[in-house]
Amino acid sequence: MTTIRLDGLAPLPPRITRLGELALDLWWTWNPNARNVFRRLDYTLWRTTDHNPVRMLRLLPATRLTDAARDPVFLDLYDRALTELDPTRRASGSWWSERMPALPGRSVAYFSAEFALHQSLPIYAGGLGVLAGDICKEGGDLGLPLLGVGFMYPQGYFHQRVAADGRQQETYERLTWADVPVTPAITPGGRPCVVTVPLGRRTVKVSVWRVRLGRTKLYLLDTGLDENAPWDRELSARLYGGDTETRVQQEIILGVGGVRALRAMGSDPMVWHLNEGHAAFVVLQRMREMIDRGDSFEAALAEVRRTTVFTTHTPVPAGHDTFPFQLVESHLAGCWGTLAPHRDAFLELGQYDNGAGPQFNMTALALRTAGQVNAVSELHADVTRKMWAPIWPEGSEAERQVRAITNGVHVGTWVAHRLALLFDRYLGPRWRDQRDDAIWDRVLDIPDADLWQVRQELRRYLFDFIRERGRQRWTTGGVDAARVLAAGTLLDPNALTIGFARRFTGYKRPELIFSDPERLSRILDTAKRPVQLVFAGKAHPADDPGKHHLQRVYQRALDSGFGGRVAFVDDYDLHVAHFLVQGCDVWLNNPRKPLEASGTSGMKAALNGVPHLSIGDGWWAEGYAGDNGWLIDGGTHPDDAATDAADAEALYTLLERDVVPAFYDRDNDDLPKRWLTLVRQAIRTVAPRFTARRMVKEYVEQMYAPAIRGTEP
Repeated sequence: MTTIRLDGLAPLPPRITRLGELALDLWWTWNPNARNVFRRLDYTLWRTTDHNPVRMLRLLPATRLTDAARDPVFLDLYDRALTELDPTRRASGSWWSERMPALPGRSVAYFSAEFALHQSLPIYAGGLGVLAGDICKEGGDLGLPLLGVGFMYPQGYFHQRVAADGRQQETYERLTWADVPVTPAITPGGRPCVVTVPLGRRTVKVSVWRVRLGRTKLYLLDTGLDENAPWDRELSARLYGGDTETRVQQEIILGVGGVRALRAMGSDPMVWHLNEGHAAFVVLQRMREMIDRGDSFEAALAEVRRTTVFTTHTPVPAGHDTFPFQLVESHLAGCWGTLAPHRDAFLELGQYDNGAGPQFNMTALALRTAGQVNAVSELHADVTRKMWAPIWPEGSEAERQVRAITNGVHVGTWVAHRLALLFDRYLGPRWRDQRDDAIWDRVLDIPDADLWQVRQELRRYLFDFIRERGRQRWTTGGVDAARVLAAGTLLDPNALTIGFARRFTGYKRPELIFSDPERLSRILDTAKRPVQLVFAGKAHPADDPGKHHLQRVYQRALDSGFGGRVAFVDDYDLHVAHFLVQGCDVWLNNPRKPLEASGTSGMKAALNGVPHLSIGDGWWAEGYAGDNGWLIDGGTHPDDAATDAADAEALYTLLERDVVPAFYDRDNDDLPKRWLTLVRQAIRTVAPRFTARRMVKEYVEQMYAPAIRGTEP
C-alpha cells in the first residue's frame, strides 16, 4: 500500500508546524481564514496549483516557509484558522450537541459511490457527488458525528478533451499520491486499516484511506494492493468504469467492505444512510453480523430497517442499477456465512420487474430494507411514489413513505469570495452562521452600484479564467486556433452571458436552445444588446446519444454564423463550476419534465445573484417565486417532439421579451435597475431555503432521529 506522508516537505518552522495538517484538512476549502493562509503564503503558486495546498507545500522553497514564520500578517491568519478548526473538530457548542443532547455518542455512516470535495481529489462525476460532498461539509459545520464511506478511485473520473469534430475524448490519469489530501486510515490498534471482502470464491483485500473535513471523516476504499490479482486491483481504479460484472463487484465492495472498514476502525454507527442504491449491500453485511450474534432473519431485517435511511436521486429508470440474479448470486457466494439459509429471502428483497423480466434491483433492495426513505424534491417524491408503486402494492400513495427533502448547497463552498465580502458589509457577519433567515432581507438594502460592480467583477473573473485556459490549451499544443476560439476566447466580458453546465444526456435537452438557429442568432447578435452562451459538461463514457448531443453543441461553438457568441468549456469539474455559477448572468436549465429529480447548480448560481431560467422541474418547481428568475412553460403536449417545440418557443419568447431587455435597460448611471431587482430576489429567496444547512437539519430531524428512536418525527 502506498504511504502518504508530509515528510517529503521542506521542514516546517516550529512556529507553523501545523501547516501540513491544515493543508490535509479540506475544511480549509470553505473557510476564508484558512484559504487566506495559503493565498498569503504564495499567491502565484496558489493559482498555478489550482488551489491545492498539499502540492503547494511540496513546491515551496524552505526560505519562503521561514519568511512566512516571521510574517505577522501570515501568522495572524494561521493562528485564526487553527483557532477555528480545533473547536470545529470537537463540535464544541455545535447545533448537533444542542439539538440532540440525549442521543448516544455514536456516529452516522453516510455511504456514497462518489464525493465531490475539491478538484485535487477527483472521485466524483457530477451532481450526486457534489450533493454528497456538501452534506459532509455541512454535517461537519453542524457538529454531526458523520463518517462518509466511498471509493478512492486512483484514476478518478475521466478528463475530457474535445476533438476538432466535437467528439468527446476520455483520458484517465493516475493520481499523483503526493499531491492528494488523503492519509492512510489507522485502526485503534495503530495499524493501517485493511479489510477483506469475499467476491465469488476468492477474497479481495481493501485498503482504507482517510480524508478530513473538520468534524467529518471520510473513509475511501481502494483495492489497488499488490496482494490482489491484477483484475481485482482495477475494481476501484475508476469511477463508474467497467461492465455490469465490474459494477456489481464494486457495489459489493462498497457495501460489504464499507461496513467491515467501519468495524475495523472501531465504529458502531447508530444510523446508516445510503445515498442512492449503489451502497445497498450494506444491509447484507449488517444482517449477517446480527445473525452471527444469534438474531433471527426477521429480527435482523427489522433492526436494519429501523436504522437505515435511503435517499433516491433519479426518476430515470436507467439510473437504477439492475443485475441478473445469476450474476449477483455468483459474486455473493462468499458473503453469506450465517445468512446462507436465508439467501432466497434476501434475494427476494431485491427482486423487481421493470418490464424486462425480474432482476436484482439495488434501489428495490434499499427501498425494502430502509425504514426512512426520501426523494430530493417535492415533485420527485410524487414521481418516486408512482414509479416504485409495485414495492408497496397494497398501500395507498399516502402510505408510501417517501418523504421530500429537497437538496441544498453548502453556502461556504459556493458563494463567491467577492460577494461574501459584500454580504459582510451590508448584511453583517451573522449571515455566515445561517441562523436567521430574515437577515437575507437585507440584500434589498445593497446599493445598486455596489451590487452591479460585484456582478461585473465576477463575470470578468470568468472570462479571465476562460482566456487563460484557452492560452494554456494553445501553448501545450495539440489544439488548433479554431478550438481555442470555441473555448470562449472571443466572448465579450460585458455581454449578457447565459450558462448551461451539466451532464450531457438526452433528457437534459442541451440542444433545445438551438431549435431555431436563425432566431437564436438574432437574439445573440442584436446590435448593442449582445447575448452569449457558455456550455460545459461531460457525457458518460457509455452514453453515445449524450456524446452526440455534446458534439453538436460543440459544432455550434465552431460555427461562425453565431459570431463567436457560443462557447464550450471542456473538462468540467469543481474548479470550472465555481467560475461558471458565479460569473454567468443567467443559469439555463431545460430538462424534460419530470426527469430532473432536483438539480443544484441553479441553487449555487442564484446564491451568487445569477437568476435561474428553467423548466418547472426539480427544485425550481418550489423555488420559482415569479420575481426571482423565469419559468419556461410550453404547456402539456402528447409527445416529446411537440413538448420540445413548445418549450423552445417559450424559451425564445422569454429571452426576447424579458431576459435581454431587463439586462440592457439602463438608467443615466448605466445601471440595470430591473435586472438588479431580479438579482436581489434570486439571492433573497434562494439563500434561506435551498442550502445544505436546511437540508442536513431536515435529515437529522425527519430521518436520523426517528431511525435512532424507532419512532416517527
